[in-house]
Amino acid sequence: MKASDVMMSPVITVMPTATAKDVAKLFLDRKISAAPVVDDAGKLIGIVSEGDLIHRTEIGTERRHSPWLTLLTEEHRPAADYIKSHASKVADVMTHKVVSATPDTPLQNVAMLMETNAIKRVPIVRNGQLVGIVSRANLVQAVAKVGTKLEIPVSDGLIRAQLMTRLRRESWTNTSLINAAVKDGVVTLWGLTASPTERQAIRVAAEATPGVIAVRDQIGIGRVAPVETRDRTAFQGRQRRKR
Repeated sequence: MKASDVMMSPVITVMPTATAKDVAKLFLDRKISAAPVVDDAGKLIGIVSEGDLIHRTEIGTERRHSPWLTLLTEEHRPAADYIKSHASKVADVMTHKVVSATPDTPLQNVAMLMETNAIKRVPIVRNGQLVGIVSRANLVQAVAKVGTKLEIPVSDGLIRAQLMTRLRRESWTNTSLINAAVKDGVVTLWGLTASPTERQAIRVAAEATPGVIAVRDQIGIGRVAPVETRDRTAFQGRQRRKR
């Protein structure tokens, strides 16, 4: 899926000349927590959120820096905090560096942008123009709405083959210690794994395999050599046999 598949459009926006009070009212009236800031041409120039409005002098929540603490903080931090708490115009309060994406950006990349930048929404732009916005809520909605892609029965043999192939691609598991049997779409897992987390991941992989109806987990947990060590040992064994 792409950003264009889940983005909200059109987007509620504000102008840089709007006041902090206007934005606060907009958030309450429209039940939103942020809004992109655009210029007269519709170009994205910033974003303003609830976080930009929580430290305000009108309600006595502005940050107060002691002289000693000011010496230990970033050089311009106290001045920047003063602007946030006292400025009336959105242009002074908004976040200028906006993390954005295009309509064709895969949802996986959008989710990574949110995670790595600790943000809750990503504006979607095309040629600099704002065309939509994707929030965490939109990603959750996509998960809730996604349907099964399986329309025809899948044979038990194909289910097992797909599962084992999927596990072999993962660096955290050793398929030589794991086996699976499939009967009428029910997967039975057994073998040995190194941790409860790895065991859970194998079960999740089985449940995500197309055609699987249920999973019976009979995998044990014990001392297992790391994957790198197992691979190296196997390689050395093959080399000795060749000699």
